[in-house]
Amino acid sequence: MVGMPATAQAKETLTWLLRDFPPLTIFSGPQTGQGAIDKLMPELIAHMPEYDHKVMHVNRARGTQMLQDPDGFACDPTLLWTAEREKTILFSIPTYATPGNGVTIEQRNHALFAPFLDNDGHLDLAALLASDKVKVGIVAERSYGPVIDKILRETTQSDNLILHYGNAAVGSMLEMERLDRFQAIISYWPEARYHAQQQGIPLSELEFFPIKNAPKYQFAHIGCSKNDQGRAAMQVINREMRVLRVTKLIGFYAEWMVKKEEYLRDAQTFFDEGQN
Repeated sequence: MVGMPATAQAKETLTWLLRDFPPLTIFSGPQTGQGAIDKLMPELIAHMPEYDHKVMHVNRARGTQMLQDPDGFACDPTLLWTAEREKTILFSIPTYATPGNGVTIEQRNHALFAPFLDNDGHLDLAALLASDKVKVGIVAERSYGPVIDKILRETTQSDNLILHYGNAAVGSMLEMERLDRFQAIISYWPEARYHAQQQGIPLSELEFFPIKNAPKYQFAHIGCSKNDQGRAAMQVINREMRVLRVTKLIGFYAEWMVKKEEYLRDAQTFFDEGQN
């Protein structure tokens, strides 16, 4: 029997870790698979024939565990960079920009928040939390970006922060907010809007406040195992995402924006030289 040629040897399998994170990834309902990252993945995979690819649906804890496994070979396409995460995870160039996290409330509770709003409608989150007037729901172990993360770490009235550990956390917290278990949640507005629409909550009954001193947009990255396999894959990912982030992903994500034209206009400067 003639031996198999060396070029036919098995490829390494890269496992993609996807969490249910609308409108980036959507695991259930009429728009299953129509999220921005759902649409990106076939494009990116097609541009990485060096590997076999496996897509795995995970919760946050499982995904984090697999990414931090020094002997694993996995990537998550929806991560914010933090200094803590960089100790154990390899990060790509910026791949997409999402409007910054903020506070979603029931419009009927507006008077509670009015004293903490500036003239531009930005909320002083630190002052709000220090006031001890409201309880705020947050997703456990999620990074909201450096400005909000720092405020949450320094909040002394920690009993006013209600942590949610379950799947579809933002959807669950919207339900709890309607029951007045707390008066606000921290999330992305496109994410809160998606869950509200799935639950039949009229968007006119919700209000969203960006956070004082937080940037208008936050840049997300692909995060991979911090080992030789991850570093090799990241070279390919960065090469392909320099093109795909502009030609594909901006358009996929813009479909979920309330102000689509504004987002597309802003997107023209997202990946200037300073963004790699």
